[in-house]
Order: sequence, then C-alpha cells, then structure tokens
Amino acid sequence: MDMQRKALAGATLAAVLLTAACGGGTSAGGPSASASAPTDPAKATGEITVLTNRTDMVTDGTLAKYAAEFNKTHPGITVKFDGITDYEGEVKIRMNTENYGDVLLIPSTVSRDDYPKFFSSLGPAAELSKKYQFTEKGTVDGTVYGLTSFGVVNGFVYNKDLWAKAGVTEWPKTPAEFLTALQAVKDKTGAIPYYTNYKDGWPLSGWQGAMGAITCDPKANDKLATSRDPWAAGSDLNVSDTLLFDIVSRKLSEPDPTTTNWEDSKSLLANGKISSMFLGSWSIVQMRAAAEKAGKSPDSIGYMPFPAQVNGKFCAPTTPDYVYAINKHSQNQQAARAWLDWVLDKSTFAADVQGISSVRGAPLPTALKPFEAAGVEFFELSQADSGKVTTIDNAAEVGLTKPEYRQKLVDIARGAAKGDLAGAFRELAGKWAEAMALGG
Repeated sequence: MDMQRKALAGATLAAVLLTAACGGGTSAGGPSASASAPTDPAKATGEITVLTNRTDMVTDGTLAKYAAEFNKTHPGITVKFDGITDYEGEVKIRMNTENYGDVLLIPSTVSRDDYPKFFSSLGPAAELSKKYQFTEKGTVDGTVYGLTSFGVVNGFVYNKDLWAKAGVTEWPKTPAEFLTALQAVKDKTGAIPYYTNYKDGWPLSGWQGAMGAITCDPKANDKLATSRDPWAAGSDLNVSDTLLFDIVSRKLSEPDPTTTNWEDSKSLLANGKISSMFLGSWSIVQMRAAAEKAGKSPDSIGYMPFPAQVNGKFCAPTTPDYVYAINKHSQNQQAARAWLDWVLDKSTFAADVQGISSVRGAPLPTALKPFEAAGVEFFELSQADSGKVTTIDNAAEVGLTKPEYRQKLVDIARGAAKGDLAGAFRELAGKWAEAMALGG
C-alpha cells in the first residue's frame, strides 16, 4: 500500500481497529456485563466483525494486515470488517438494538453516564489507570467501560517553506501575531493562508481541541459543566472561536468555503497552495505523506501549538481520541477483549498514526519531538466531567464537537449569514445557561 494510505488519520484509523460487530460467535455463557482477557490467547476462539468508518481500508487490505498480525498470537479468533460510511449516525441507530458490535467506537453523542447501559466493564479504574492514560473519559463510578486508542494534541499543521518565504520563522505567540503571519503569507506568497475544510465539516469541529491550550488549564473542559457562559472574554472557547472568525472575516481563508475538499486539502498544503489548517497531531503523518507524493520533502510540513502562552510557555493538552468499548450483549466477550488489548498493547497502531500511546510511559511520537524540544508544556486534559458536558451540550443543541456550530461562525464571518460574533456568543451562552438551568 502507498504511504498516504498507510498514514491515514489517527482518529479514523482508531475507529477501524477497535470496532467490532455483534454476532458471528457462539461463546458459552451468552451476553456478559464484563469482558476479561483470555487466560491463554492461543486458545481463545470466536468471530468478531469489525464495524469501521474506514471503508477504504477495508478495500485496500490495511485492516486485513492488522488482523493477520493479531492472528499470530490469537489464531482461534476470526476478525472480519464491515465498512460504514456514516459511522456515527448508523452506529447510534444500531444502539437501539443489541446489535451494535462486539467492540465499538463509542459515538461522541452518547453520554458517559449511559455507558453502563450499553458496554461491558473492562475493570476497575484504580487498576487500569496505572497502565493506561485517558481512562477518565471511559470511567463511570470507578469502573472503566472504555479505553482510548491513543491521544493527540491539537495545533496548526503548516507549510514551513511558505511561512519562511513570508518571513515568519518563529511560532506566533498570540492570536494577533498569528493573524499577522497569515496576512504576510497572503501578501508575500499569494497562497491561501488558512483552509477551513468547511464543506467536509468535521475538520471545523476540531477547533474544540483548543480547549485548555489557551488558559493552560487541565480542568478547562470540566469547567464547561459549571460555567453559565463558556464564551466569556478570555475563555478558551472565546479566544479560539474569535481567532477562527477573524481569519475568515479578514479574508485569510479560502474564497468559497462551500467548495472545500478534505482529500484535496492535503495536496494543496503539500504543494504550497494553502499554508495552514487547525487539526489534531494525527494529521501530520498524512500531510507528510502528501508532500512525498508530490515530490516535496516531508520536512516541509510543520506543526505548531495554538498561538497562546501562559507564563512564557505554550501549552499542549493531550486529549483522548475515540474511546472503544465492548458491547455488553456480545457473545464473544473474551475474543473482543483480546482484540482490544492487542491493538492497544501490542500493535504498531499508535506509532503508525503518530498518536500518543494510551500506554503510560510510552515515548512521544516523532512528529511531536519539536514540541518537546521547544519546551511546550504537555498535560492530560481532564475528562472527569465530560459526561456532564456532553449532556448539557446535547440539551443545549450547541454541538461543541459537531461541525454546524463553527460552520455558522464562518458563515457570519464571511457575510453569508446575519449577525455578528458578539451576538453569536450571546446566543450560544444563552442556550448553554438554559440547558444547565433545566438540569442539562
């Protein structure tokens, strides 16, 4: 397979590796509320069908190669793959039945409080948190129901050659400096300074990944559960959403966001047609693969933290990617757990996608070595109250992790929708406060 496919997005590959469909097995004991690892992997049996949003990886054989490697130590477990284009939408529907996978990627709109209704216990948090990072997001009342495939930081992937040509050789330290840098790129190179990926939508939802980076606060996400105005001046959401708005309103983004294309954006960045995009660190490997495909050096692709500092330091909260869980109705609890454990502990998956391993003590991916060298402060963003945040968000119909929320900001900024930024913030805060008043 070519390098671009091998280095596909971490978030989406994560969905591939650890989502498994219900059925296809006849393990004794029937449905279980807990999933333990098999005592002897070589003797574990069962068939799991992997539900995945990466239909291309089903057809190009990428997933089959992981399954073949898995079978070297688990020869009695058969892994099959079923590609789903609208993964989150369809899996949410399937969760109205018992047939929503042996192991699955938990849809982002499922409240953490509901995890015990749908997923098997993986063990006590007190024990699993010693081995794995990011366990908070999958924990309910001291029990872990989901484990994170890998972690990411969020920042701007950019074309270093373009920025150097524009005279920008240091990372901007403030949103104002970042806007000045984008203007220099536009004036001196003619390239599109920033690309929203508005049409595909999901990349815009990635701006939620700025949480904690601006205030350097490990509790930034948790505080959304008690804040009546998450868009107040100086807050992470206010600063990040304002930067996005200003980029678009100052015409530093693509002329027509309704025509953007995610796949094209990779080659556009590699070829110097656009200069930057705000994405998770999982994207670095894809952009570098696109550069190589275009005959450019992969070193021309850089990655910088969000332009904000606290006490003279950039901050890079590490956040969990999708959380995997085992369907409590699965007939193949041990086989499913064997697959989940193998992907996290034994496979090259995290390294392949340049993700931060969930296993504590694992080295940072090579793509983040520049952050480490520059003294960027890494810390795990708390997910202790993520369930409450999701519940409030769903009730408020804001959609913090959905594209429509920031697509509307882009539309206002470019004059395609009525209103202004201050009004948009008031409306969002009003919805949030009302949802809190009603109990989320």
